[in-house]
Amino acid sequence: MSTSDTGLSDRLRAERLAVETFYRAFSDRNPDLVDEVLAPTWDDIPLAPGQGPGPEGVKSIIRSVVQAFPDVRVTVHDMVQEPGKIGVRAEISGTHRGELFGIAPTGKKVSFRLHEFHMLDGKRVTTTWHMEDWFGLFLQLGQFPPPAKKE
Repeated sequence: MSTSDTGLSDRLRAERLAVETFYRAFSDRNPDLVDEVLAPTWDDIPLAPGQGPGPEGVKSIIRSVVQAFPDVRVTVHDMVQEPGKIGVRAEISGTHRGELFGIAPTGKKVSFRLHEFHMLDGKRVTTTWHMEDWFGLFLQLGQFPPPAKKE
């Protein structure tokens, strides 16, 4: 194996570890793990309602998911990778024990899919585009969040 092949292998391993650690922040209920793997200027597209930018912004999302689903698990089903890019097909599961988007706890076990595309700089995630199946989750909970109040 040439030096350039070894360097590429090391980069791919580091990038994969960064993405795996990002998901582990949810499953381990440890928002601070994102500090290790998200670039300080990480761009999360689209932001969740009320989410601030960067790593600090996603920490509030992790906390709210953990509060709503204390037994939350993120299961990665597929990762497709090339240098600087990783696509993920995953599933979030847990028991709805806390409020989520204004929906009172139902006690229901749920799972919903997510698809994400991450851009990386060799060690850290710089941008994430994501889509979660919120509609599927709300159907499992048997209700949708209340409409936003107009000001």
